Amino acid sequence: MSCCNAPSKTPLTPPVDAILLAAGKGTRMNSELPKVLLEVAGRPMLHWVVDACREAGVRRCILVVGFKADLVRDSLKGDDFCAFVDQPEQLGTGHATRMAQPLFDHVLPVDVFVLAGDGPLIRPATLRRLLDCHRSTKAVSTLATAVIDDPAGYGRVLRAADGSFDRIVEQKDATDAQKQIREVNPSYYCFRSDRLFAGLAEIRADNSQKEYYLTDVPGLLKRKGQTVSVVDAVPPEDVLSINTPQQLAEVDRILRARSTGCRAASDRTLP
Repeated sequence: MSCCNAPSKTPLTPPVDAILLAAGKGTRMNSELPKVLLEVAGRPMLHWVVDACREAGVRRCILVVGFKADLVRDSLKGDDFCAFVDQPEQLGTGHATRMAQPLFDHVLPVDVFVLAGDGPLIRPATLRRLLDCHRSTKAVSTLATAVIDDPAGYGRVLRAADGSFDRIVEQKDATDAQKQIREVNPSYYCFRSDRLFAGLAEIRADNSQKEYYLTDVPGLLKRKGQTVSVVDAVPPEDVLSINTPQQLAEVDRILRARSTGCRAASDRTLP
């Protein structure tokens, strides 16, 4: 269950959907399980992301699955909030996101979050803030950023001379100067669905990984003169990635502390 046992929210109007990227193996985690099923604070990390979406008022979660997909499906069996699509080949986050396109109506676009299934620290409040910014600025793409002390491994957020968003560059493609940037991309996005899939159709795998990067889409849309907004100053403790057993343990500690705080706050409200 979610922190504080908060009830599910009635889906927002107009609706917002979510695409969760959950196809990865997680080879550095020393486990045969799909990465998103590794437990933090007693639950598969993917379930924390699903519940954050549910609490934020998302209409449905579309999970892109790949490695041991049946295990991921079984972990959410019977949850009508979730739908599944397969990514048969691991060709990058952009390719994974594009697998969800058949589930969207190309005539009636909706807002859609795109999130990493291995990012259990995402909060419902962050999603609502992201959506509020997205809609109030009439953006086609909105992303959250955070400034952290050790940005190694994260995509860096590049800014234009006027301070506005320019693009994201992945760690493996960054120059030495760009690697010094501490503003990072935690993979919290909101898109208008039609612009998302149009952008995904244009990106190319001309990078060091030879993959299709979702991170290329906001920069591409910005270069086309479309509005890309940024929600900055997301707390560092809300964006820690999980790529090693040590990071898994740290996220477990953070989530357990949050749950303890929720219980303490609930106890203080009792008569």
